[in-house]
Amino acid sequence: MTEFLLSVHVLVAIVTVGSVTVAASMFPRYALRACGGGAEDGRSEGTGTALLLHRVCCGYAVAGVVVPVFGMATAIQLGVLTDAWLIVSMALTTIAAALLGLAVLPAQRRLLALAEGASTQAEARPTASRLSMTTGMFNVIWAVVVVLMIVRPGSTTGV
Repeated sequence: MTEFLLSVHVLVAIVTVGSVTVAASMFPRYALRACGGGAEDGRSEGTGTALLLHRVCCGYAVAGVVVPVFGMATAIQLGVLTDAWLIVSMALTTIAAALLGLAVLPAQRRLLALAEGASTQAEARPTASRLSMTTGMFNVIWAVVVVLMIVRPGSTTGV
């Protein structure tokens, strides 16, 4: 059972968190393009791509809830629920989720609204810059969580 839980945990993490990190990282560039100029159909270049990337972030963020659920189940099976590396990983996962839900996704919505309102790149650039920084922090947190999951400080596995 442990192998199944761990497999689902890792696979869902790769698919969901990986997709969100890539889409969120690409979003500011396309959102700025969307604010840069009009196309004949009334939509700026990049608007469709930015909207798609935002939808990917939202959809995979919701699906990503499965990652900690299976992670907790795996930790219970392995008897490591109280290990420091896991507690730190859970805290970082909570911080990353909060960043995504409270900062990244709302900033993406603001940039999409600016693009729809025919704002200029100069008007959108401060929001896009903050979003890029926040997304970078989100990505670094996930990188730390991955390292903690692999190295597992204090583990008796010999790593």
